[in-house]
Amino acid sequence: MDKIDRKILQVLQGNARASLQEIGQAVGLSQTPCWSRIKKMEESGVIEGYTVRINAAALDLSDTVLVQVTLDSHSDNTLEKFGETLAKIPEVIEAYLVSGDYDYLLRIAVSGTADYERLLRERLYKIKGIRHSKSSFVLRTLKKADLPLFQD
Repeated sequence: MDKIDRKILQVLQGNARASLQEIGQAVGLSQTPCWSRIKKMEESGVIEGYTVRINAAALDLSDTVLVQVTLDSHSDNTLEKFGETLAKIPEVIEAYLVSGDYDYLLRIAVSGTADYERLLRERLYKIKGIRHSKSSFVLRTLKKADLPLFQD
């Protein structure tokens, strides 16, 4: 990964639909070497895929809840089953196994408090092995950024 590769990634993070011509102009390459570099980054796993950003409020999913979860057990089987269960809950959009006072941090998208209460009753409270959970509604997002590709 050199400086040009990082510039290509920066362009793609800003607009994954940018044409090869647009990317090439932004980084100072013609289309063929630009395409070769992108292909190489795809094959090596640097570029995992292409996606679209969706406005959550437009889909009536404007509330984000951060949930801290502590499990009763930390056996491989318990952790595996917990992860499999979370994968089946579409409202759970991110789940992290973390160090510290709790075991997992979940990011959940819901349409409001009533929707979250439904999710708790119908899905989360039915997961075996949860000892404790603590929920916090996000009031405002102060920063949401792409990966830092250049350090000052």
